[in-house]
Amino acid sequence: MLGIYFSGTGNSRYAAETFCGEYDREAKVLSIEDENITEAVKENNRLVFAYPVQYSTVPKILREFVSDNRELWRGRQVFVIATMGAFCGDGAGVLGRLLQKYGANILGGLHLKMPDSICDEKVLKRSFEKNVTLIRKAENKIKKAVRLVKEGKPPQEGIGILSCLAGFWGQRLYFGHMTANYSDKLRIDRHKCIGCGRCETLCPMKNIKVIDKTAVQNNRCTMCYRCVNNCPGQAITLLGKEVVSQSTIEKYLQSFSQKTDL
Repeated sequence: MLGIYFSGTGNSRYAAETFCGEYDREAKVLSIEDENITEAVKENNRLVFAYPVQYSTVPKILREFVSDNRELWRGRQVFVIATMGAFCGDGAGVLGRLLQKYGANILGGLHLKMPDSICDEKVLKRSFEKNVTLIRKAENKIKKAVRLVKEGKPPQEGIGILSCLAGFWGQRLYFGHMTANYSDKLRIDRHKCIGCGRCETLCPMKNIKVIDKTAVQNNRCTMCYRCVNNCPGQAITLLGKEVVSQSTIEKYLQSFSQKTDL
C-alpha cells in the first residue's frame, strides 16, 4: 500500500499517515510534491489518497497532478480520504470520479472533519479543545475504516449519486468556480512582513518570492492556506482581511503527547 496526500496545514497528511500506519506499518506515505511519487505509484497497486476539500471539489494543484499523471492510475485500487472543516457532500467521490476517469478502481471513501484551515475568516472557528476532540474522533474513525477495508467492506462515504448531488447543490454550483483556476486573491501586508522567507519555502506552487526582505506573490495560489497559517508576522491573507486564528496539525498533536507524558 502507498499513501498519497496533498495537505496545507497537515490534516490530510495526518489522515494518510494514520490510515497507512494502521493498515500496514511498512506502507510508505508521500506528498504529491515528493520527487519520488510517480515511481512509488508504479510500484504499488493499492493506494490511499488523502486531500483537503475546497468548496466540495478538488484543489487545482491536485487535479493537475492526477491529470498530468493519468497513465499511473489505470488498474490501481484506490481508497479516498477527504478532510474538511464542515460539509462537502461528495469529497471522496469527486476525486474518486477523476481517478476513475483514468482507469482507477475506487474501493470506497471516508470523510473526516478536521480543524478548519481558513484562518482569516471567523466561520467554522472552534476552540483549541474542540479541535483536539475533532482529531481524536477522526483518528478513531480512520481505525474503524481500516478494519472495514481489511474485512472487504470499505466505507462508501461521498461515493454515489446522492452524495454527488449533495456536493453539487451544497457548494460546487455556487463556489466551484473559485477553484477552476489558481487564485489571485492572496494578499501580503508589507508592513507586517518580516522577510523571513518561510512562505516562499512552504508554497507548493512556488507562488511567493522574498524580494528586498518583502514577500511578493505571482497570482498562482492553490488556496492551501499553508503560508497564511505559518506566517510568523500574520502578514498574509486570502479570503479574509486579517488572520483570526492560525491552525496547523502540529499544535494539536503536541497536546496529545503532553497528555501522554503526564
